[in-house]
Amino acid sequence: MGLLRSLLLLPVKGPIDGALWATQKIVEAAEAEVNNPATLRKSLQMLEKDLLAGRISEDAYDAAETVILTRLKAIK
Repeated sequence: MGLLRSLLLLPVKGPIDGALWATQKIVEAAEAEVNNPATLRKSLQMLEKDLLAGRISEDAYDAAETVILTRLKAIK
């Protein structure tokens, strides 16, 4: 009965399972990119450039720097 039920539900359940699988792969890829040490270092450099150019305040820089450094430490 399990095989018959699986075959009957395949037209409905198949696309849903496929969409869930694709979504999971996208999430995994995004997390890998966000947690990449090179990406975090680049973000830190861009943040410092924004501070030096006057586009952000010292307080905003300190808050963002803390977040980035915390994520870097969590990876290592």
